[in-house]
Amino acid sequence: LQELQSSGRGRFLLEHAAPFPAFLTDSFGRQHNYLRISLTEKCNLRCQYCMPEEGVQLTPKSELLTTQEIITLAKLFVKEGVEKIRLTGGEPLIRPDVVDIVGQLHELEGLKTIAVTTNGMNLTRLLPRLKEAGLNAINISLDTLVPAKFEFIVRRKGFHKVMEGIHKATELGYHPVKVNCVVMRGFNEDELLGFVDFTKDLPLDVRFIEYMPFDGNKWNSKKMVSYKEMLDTIKQQWPELEKLPCATSSTAKSYKVPHFQGQISFITSMSEHFCGSCNRLRITADGNLKVCLFGNSEVSLRDHLRSGASEEELVQVIGAAVGRKKKQHAGMYNISQMKNRPMILIAFQLVICSHVTHVFPSLEPALMLFPLCQDALQNSPNSKQWGHTFSHWLTLSSTFDPKCLDASPISQVSVNYKSKGASPGSELGTMVPHASDSLTHTDEEGRATMVDVGGKPDSRRSAVAVAVVHLGEKVFGMVRQNQMKKGDVLAVAQIAGIQGAKLTSQLIPLCHNIPLNHVEVSLSLDENRYAVVIHSTCQTWGRTGVEMEALTAASLAALTVYDMCKAVTHDIVIEEVKLLSKTGGQRGDFSR
Repeated sequence: LQELQSSGRGRFLLEHAAPFPAFLTDSFGRQHNYLRISLTEKCNLRCQYCMPEEGVQLTPKSELLTTQEIITLAKLFVKEGVEKIRLTGGEPLIRPDVVDIVGQLHELEGLKTIAVTTNGMNLTRLLPRLKEAGLNAINISLDTLVPAKFEFIVRRKGFHKVMEGIHKATELGYHPVKVNCVVMRGFNEDELLGFVDFTKDLPLDVRFIEYMPFDGNKWNSKKMVSYKEMLDTIKQQWPELEKLPCATSSTAKSYKVPHFQGQISFITSMSEHFCGSCNRLRITADGNLKVCLFGNSEVSLRDHLRSGASEEELVQVIGAAVGRKKKQHAGMYNISQMKNRPMILIAFQLVICSHVTHVFPSLEPALMLFPLCQDALQNSPNSKQWGHTFSHWLTLSSTFDPKCLDASPISQVSVNYKSKGASPGSELGTMVPHASDSLTHTDEEGRATMVDVGGKPDSRRSAVAVAVVHLGEKVFGMVRQNQMKKGDVLAVAQIAGIQGAKLTSQLIPLCHNIPLNHVEVSLSLDENRYAVVIHSTCQTWGRTGVEMEALTAASLAALTVYDMCKAVTHDIVIEEVKLLSKTGGQRGDFSR
């Protein structure tokens, strides 16, 4: 606005601008100039975040909007004041005529921005043609930087395709490329720092989105990580984080690490809603107008079109729907109880794999640690298919585009930051207990007690543990050939080990909750013993050691190997679970 006011042409445009149409202005004065159109209900991924476990009933093709109907509605909205259209799904890029749709939208006079939200699987192949057709902006959904976690949750391979799509978008001049990341406790909140680091050398806007409720995704408040909690975590690593200015209608609170090419943003739908400046309307793939993402009130524009409604009649129908729009969250004060379409059927897509009730729920440790446990999945209609979703082993192979390696999983990246606990010299005192031959986890009367580490100095600590799982010749051969019905044994066990390290304090009663800076779990095949050999490494900067975290990681990885192989034989032996080495702490280093 200031730029317009500062120039003669700008002042002329402001003085002579036509008033915003009343039918796109609601009773609270919000002007809706942004339209999201879903091109399809279908998707080439099977993410738990979007799809309820019972699946979704797809609308018959005859009841979906045709290309001509999409263009007709878009033309009407643009004529009446809409300046931005975003194409969503399902996955919009699987629609065969998506390039043609973008081209026809580009011809609409008055439309300033054509955007797309995609899971990125087809982006590298289609983006050059989409750009030529007139695509202005891209949002790519990516909830994890760990390839195995990606493939396990979406039940498809393709992490490298998404990464290639992100790089292709930057190469073609899309600045910024927006990356949508839905943050869920117990699933990917440990990857926040990795995503921020992703913006260091690429012009990205990584948008951390608070987990929102939709039908079938079993939302609960304990899984939601708030904007302020995320911001606090990031500021521990980058205290110089700068807040950026944003437009009035923006849904994002944006920040930038100085000297990084990209930036990060927070979509605070739950903790700090932005309903007061909402300028968005949505049209579903079957032609229903939704004036609020959180509401289940819809008006069928398709039916009015097919019944021969005139343009004036359509305007009246749309205006009446906009006029009924509530002040916030569709008029609900507790949106966790709302009834709505599953996300896959709404013109709003934050796709990749955030609902993980049957995978990594933060308050269900057993299921987190044994991802393919049959008992945990007994109520899932697709449980027999879960085991086939991993790619063969985790290691990034030479077939991956080297650019994909830029996004290292946070579990493989050393991130050093000091504990927020008391430091030496605080009111807790600086006395460090002397080494003792007595047990430290019992009091004078023999009762279990947690050790007070408040007076200990911070130091770098690490630990390495090992476990061996003897499988026998037959099972060993099946694991080596990746023939187990439950899926890739080594890949699943590695994820279980990493998750186990992070959950140690919940499993071992008197262990402290330690902020781990680095976790690595590797599994190798020992043909001489027909065994899987597991090594785990944990690192932290703090007041207590991480040997229990390393031992838990090795143990849980070993138990997961057993769980995935027990259908073939129970003659499996887990042994040699032991600490190999540790560094740091008052008792000094240890090496076996």
